[in-house]
Amino acid sequence: MEEGQAHIQLKKTDARLDAIIVGDPARIDQVAKFLTDVKNLKYNREFRSICGTYKGKELLVLSTGVGAPSAAIAIEELRNIGVKRIIRVGSAGALQLGIDLGSPIIGEGAVRDDGLTKMYVPEQYPAVPSTDLLNKAKEIASDGFYGIIRSHDGFYMDNHEETQAYWSKFGIVGEDMESGALFTVGRLRGIETLSILNNVVAYGGDLQAGVNDLVSGNDKVNKGELRTIEIALEILNR
Repeated sequence: MEEGQAHIQLKKTDARLDAIIVGDPARIDQVAKFLTDVKNLKYNREFRSICGTYKGKELLVLSTGVGAPSAAIAIEELRNIGVKRIIRVGSAGALQLGIDLGSPIIGEGAVRDDGLTKMYVPEQYPAVPSTDLLNKAKEIASDGFYGIIRSHDGFYMDNHEETQAYWSKFGIVGEDMESGALFTVGRLRGIETLSILNNVVAYGGDLQAGVNDLVSGNDKVNKGELRTIEIALEILNR
């Protein structure tokens, strides 16, 4: 009998070709609102999973927790059970002025400012999404903010504001903690990937307040979360 994967606990019999990953296990409930025939699968540590159907398309939804290490574990184990396409639906802080709360930020590549991916490949290795999924995103969400995002390992560094300003001057549109790992591990393992992020912190705004807005249900942020989910579902439906 097949054993479940060590962390996500899923088996090949649970697999679908497409998956959406989210950071927060609670965001699974938001994705489920768009699905029919929803079935709870496993919940181990930060890894909560369901399957369901969107407009006739079956898919998995899995939470990965915070940061690159747990995201990479999820991607590796999804690949082991047969998943071929993964879209991350998460949150980001803007690094450019003019990106409103709730706006979708869609990564055309990522600065790998994390520790995990350096264990996989040299620093020169690019972190880039699937061209096919990115092109579909541009058709579906032409109003999104597209560009390079920065994936990092922590919020509470003493030089956080200086670091943001440093990367902002290079045109980086936003930052998160998982997209660099998604693009890198996905590329190495032959998985098509994309990252669609809901802006929860305006550039120069208060980080803690922005994250709290996401938790408490700020109207713009909440609508942005639902929009990013819908964009991802539409992409996977094509």
